[in-house]
Amino acid sequence: MSEQEQLTELLAFFKALADENRLKILGLLTQKPYTVEKLAEALGLGVSTTSHHLSKLSRVGLVSARAEGHYYLYSFQADVLKSMAQRLLHQEGLPKISEQEGQDAFEQKVLASFTDAEGRITAFPHQEKKYLALLRYVVRAFEPGVQYTEKQVNEILSRYNEDTALLRRNLVDYGFMGRQGGGGSYWRIEKAG
Repeated sequence: MSEQEQLTELLAFFKALADENRLKILGLLTQKPYTVEKLAEALGLGVSTTSHHLSKLSRVGLVSARAEGHYYLYSFQADVLKSMAQRLLHQEGLPKISEQEGQDAFEQKVLASFTDAEGRITAFPHQEKKYLALLRYVVRAFEPGVQYTEKQVNEILSRYNEDTALLRRNLVDYGFMGRQGGGGSYWRIEKAG
């Protein structure tokens, strides 16, 4: 797993835990499995709100569901928590994450706000400073000194967002990538990202 993937996974994990109700849900689930309805009742929340919280916890693997009759029983996955802690927070891992090129607190906040757990861009910020942080994030997918065809560039950019033309054009316009006439070859500019 690359350092960027580790950071993305770590951000998604802590983002899922960064809510009082989700922590309360985990607290209840450590005692026994619950249905959505019983969790909602215990927390004084609506069923749809509780489902939303369970969905976020499920995405990072902390909660699992199994069908039982007409209901789903949700359970806490303690082994996932232990595994994630060992994998992401081991002594050698944290220094690597903190050393990541260009990953200051501002950029981490931008990535947390504008990307999903898989690292895909969910929205483009209007503020140029934030948009540039996203471009620095995207350009890291390209190796310095390697020439890419437009098709290769589009394949790589499609991992980040479906609007590959916008990303490609802005990577060139903002000087993160060079382009040889009319869409010939593309390359990462060394000073970028």
